[in-house]
Amino acid sequence: MFFRGVNPINLDAKGRMAIPARYRDRLSEHCGGQMVATIDTEERCLLLYPLAEWEEIEAKIEALPSFKPAVRRIQRLLIGHATDIDMDGNGRLLLPATLRDYAGLSKKIILLGQGSKFEIWSEEHWMATREEYLAEADAAELPDELQNLSL
Repeated sequence: MFFRGVNPINLDAKGRMAIPARYRDRLSEHCGGQMVATIDTEERCLLLYPLAEWEEIEAKIEALPSFKPAVRRIQRLLIGHATDIDMDGNGRLLLPATLRDYAGLSKKIILLGQGSKFEIWSEEHWMATREEYLAEADAAELPDELQNLSL
């Protein structure tokens, strides 16, 4: 599975978001519409994985040495907030209130394709963060890994 693109979406009054039609069939075939949402530990947004991709990530996180405080923090935050979410017959996902609150989600949200997962942002926060990223890109040196990348 590979997801890309910026998708503006409206949350309904119950906290449901409609997955864009172009992803629905692929998600139904790939994971039966079973998804996992959790928090991003670096940004106030959510991470949304198809179940199989999440299970791989979860296994890697659980395999880390838990006696290290930074590892325990990540384990507690990512796995502790991980929530199973099933896509309904209308292609909607119900985002739990605790996750919506963490990311500051209200009516207007952004579903951002990030390869094997999506990020879910409040539209307002995404627009501000995107502008920061663009400003930083103008001022920053590219990491060595990106300097040899031809676009």
